[in-house]
Amino acid sequence: MKRIQSIDIARGLVILIMALDHCRDLLHTTAITQNPTDVNTSTPILFFTRWITHFCAPAFVFLAGSSAYLSFKKTNNLSAARIFLIQRGFWLVLLEFTIINFGIWFDIHFQMLFFQVIAAIGFGMIILCLLYTSDAADD
Repeated sequence: MKRIQSIDIARGLVILIMALDHCRDLLHTTAITQNPTDVNTSTPILFFTRWITHFCAPAFVFLAGSSAYLSFKKTNNLSAARIFLIQRGFWLVLLEFTIINFGIWFDIHFQMLFFQVIAAIGFGMIILCLLYTSDAADD
């Protein structure tokens, strides 16, 4: 299946912006005392780099949904699309609640589970799988 380069480029730009924000979180020396979204204490570039990242997760989810739809329309195989979405969704949820939560808390007993962006994308794919109907194949 031929990939649509514009979607991949947009997804790559979103990932770069997210990486910029994560680097800012880890490397910004005054990040503990300075809120980057407070216009009274922040610099314009610091404010902008934090502000723009608020669009990353919705853009990434939109691009994932668009890719899922276009992939389904190209194959027109409802059961294969559902299987792919549910498998990908469960993998993302499992990844979030195991490796990522362990990476944050270093707790092998998993007493604290964070439901964050990756799990939200995974559950979104599972819900999208349930919303796919045979009517979608008729379009």
